[in-house]
Amino acid sequence: MPSYSLIAPAKINLYLEILGDRSDGYHELAMILQSIGLADQINVRSISTDSIVVHCNHPQVPTDQSNLGYRAAELMVRQFPKAFAKYGGVEITLNKQIPVAAGLAGGSTNAAAVLVGIDLLWKLGLTQSELEELGGTLGSDVPFCVGGGTAIATGRGEQLSPLPSLDSIYIVLAKYRSLEVSTAWAYKTYRQQFGNSDLRDSDNLAARASAVHSGAIVKAILDKDPGEIAQKLHNDLERVVLPAYPQVLQLQEVFANQEGVLGTMMSGSGPTVFALFESQQQAEEVKLQVREAIIDEDLELFVTRTITHGIQVVSSV
Repeated sequence: MPSYSLIAPAKINLYLEILGDRSDGYHELAMILQSIGLADQINVRSISTDSIVVHCNHPQVPTDQSNLGYRAAELMVRQFPKAFAKYGGVEITLNKQIPVAAGLAGGSTNAAAVLVGIDLLWKLGLTQSELEELGGTLGSDVPFCVGGGTAIATGRGEQLSPLPSLDSIYIVLAKYRSLEVSTAWAYKTYRQQFGNSDLRDSDNLAARASAVHSGAIVKAILDKDPGEIAQKLHNDLERVVLPAYPQVLQLQEVFANQEGVLGTMMSGSGPTVFALFESQQQAEEVKLQVREAIIDEDLELFVTRTITHGIQVVSSV
């Protein structure tokens, strides 16, 4: 049966500003999203039955309807019933390398890969914009994960404006395996502690969202200046996560004290912390130094880099 193998990269947030409350209950956000080399491999295969089957090598990842990749396949079945009737069901195999519940969009990038894979399996010929629009119904990060690279994201995070891609800024990621931070908790707590009802006016929100387009970090990205980008890193959610999760704060402090670190920040709602470097050698050295500073088998460390793409097809049968 036909099959496709796809690479699904993780992402980090270089910038995350909460502008205020939206009328739909979500927060209005202004973010800069960046694809990184750490990635899952997703295999999508046609099967003779009219079912959706998900396999995963990671014990913490569900394989039922709560899996975002499964939900992506269900969405395609609903949207394209004639193609489903013609080509049949799909078997999805997730080979996880991205840490689970890490703030790195692991589930979202898997869903994006399933959308791309089924589009190819069923010969639908969807454009990137059409795939992103479908992805937006699954989650705020899914549209970005389709095309990847570097982008400004506004709205709930689903409205994308591409930026010139950043290539080969090196990164060390640090995450405790057993530590999870609920995204819903982080945003709810932020609203409780720092929410401002005055920021619900749609014109005000739009004006503030547009300001990031001319912001200092965007200029640094346009200039492709890693040092200046690192100095302009910003994440509003650190205001609630760092006080509540001292392990995350400790990771950031340890990174900040290492030579060669351009800048360090928590990604998304955490608990992953990343540090930026100009060279792979510096990143590898600091990875070892952090390992020596925090002797804990629960701590995962990864060296990766910024990349210019989202979902990529690596093979087809």
